[in-house]
Amino acid sequence: MQLFYTPDIVPPHYILPEEESRHCIRVLRMTDGDMLNLTDGRGTLYTARITSADPRRCAVEVVSRQEEFEKMPYRLTMAVAPTKNIDRYEWFMEKATEVGVSEIYPLECDHSERRSIKPEREMRVITSAVKQSLKAYHPTLHELTPVRQVITMPFDGRRFIAHCDRSTGERPYMGDILKKEENVLILIGPEGDFSPEEITFALANGFEQISLGGQRLRTETAAVTATVMVSMINSLK
Repeated sequence: MQLFYTPDIVPPHYILPEEESRHCIRVLRMTDGDMLNLTDGRGTLYTARITSADPRRCAVEVVSRQEEFEKMPYRLTMAVAPTKNIDRYEWFMEKATEVGVSEIYPLECDHSERRSIKPEREMRVITSAVKQSLKAYHPTLHELTPVRQVITMPFDGRRFIAHCDRSTGERPYMGDILKKEENVLILIGPEGDFSPEEITFALANGFEQISLGGQRLRTETAAVTATVMVSMINSLK
């Protein structure tokens, strides 16, 4: 069943925006009486019936709702430096949304090769992934944020920094130390990794340094690996 992102919905009646109406009626060829799903992105999944198949103003009526639909037992915040090739970063955002992520912080770091993003474009990537994977929770995308600001912000949960600097001592494998249902914040650096100063600053502020395995991973691969690892640990019985 098709899912439409409708953050401003006030049931029982709703008019799809023009772009969504056109997609629904012209592309999907839906008509009066057909059923579809809507979500406000805050955990509620609505089932609705089309009452007026207008390609500019498609009207629907909500017939049922599910609160906290597939709510995760944890909150995952991924703070990841944008890659020089933005397509790779958008791939991370898409896959993280599909697997399950609560918030995404694009990081500005000492070694960053990209220091700007287009929030509207990145939001479209995330929203598309929400709809394709039938998610009722829409991840929050923050503006580009200096890494030291993220390191010092309050966070109710465990905080990790994944890096490749072997001189800082033991970096335990995250899969060995993470417990189920823990809120997690994970820092992933740019192509040139975090600077020694950034790593030292994170450790001094209570972050735990971790490894994601023996392979040397690209930024976006490391970010997706970490997201999947958290999901898998929380799926264990």
